[in-house]
Amino acid sequence: MAPGQAYGLRMIFRCLMLYVLFGLVAWPATDADALIREGLAAEAVHASGRALDQFLAADAARPNDPYILQKIAQQYSDSTGDVPDPAARKILATQALAYAQRASQLAPDNAVNTLSVAISYGKIGLYSNLREKITYVRLSEEYAERALAQDPNYDWAYHVLGRWNYEVAKLGKTKRFLVELLYGGLPAASSARAVDLLKRAVELAPENPAHHIELGFAYLADDQSAAARQAFTTGLALPNLGKHDAETKERARTALADL
Repeated sequence: MAPGQAYGLRMIFRCLMLYVLFGLVAWPATDADALIREGLAAEAVHASGRALDQFLAADAARPNDPYILQKIAQQYSDSTGDVPDPAARKILATQALAYAQRASQLAPDNAVNTLSVAISYGKIGLYSNLREKITYVRLSEEYAERALAQDPNYDWAYHVLGRWNYEVAKLGKTKRFLVELLYGGLPAASSARAVDLLKRAVELAPENPAHHIELGFAYLADDQSAAARQAFTTGLALPNLGKHDAETKERARTALADL
């Protein structure tokens, strides 16, 4: 078994053991609050494994809380970047989707929960065969659009939809025709809409480097090299906020070098 796959399986086993352990203990409601605080503190320093342990324990103490379930989904999703093996990553992404769906079912009008489903579908698609990938790409767009409708001021909904648009638009007419012929096609996408969406994400959260950098990639897809350079430069100058910002910035540096 590959080291990355073994790590992913150990993480899943550890989570299952937490369910067994905490399912036998009658925790008062206040303990769930303390566990949530500890989980958020771990999340703030990007310690996804430790945060996951705390949120799973909080779920055992306070079952069926959509906020806790969404946080578990987020940690599973973020943990995919901690393992190198694609099979282990898909297992973690599948776990993320299951919890995101539960959170969304319990609080269906919550845009954060809805977008969590969209992101989870997108993550699973990265590690799936072509037919499955097309299905997950459609579902990711559907839930991201739904999240944006639920909260028109949610910067991450614009971010996810913007990135979805430029990635799909980059497929080109030939590949899109083949997808249409073999798998029923994809929703409409354009680099121009990607630019508009990501510009709005930047307007809503200008301190977030990821929004600026993905706007740069949208500009590149829309053949606006000078604007892309400016967006990359702005994003690279901002401090990291999220767990994946360092990786996102490395993509921007590579793109700048190519420019």
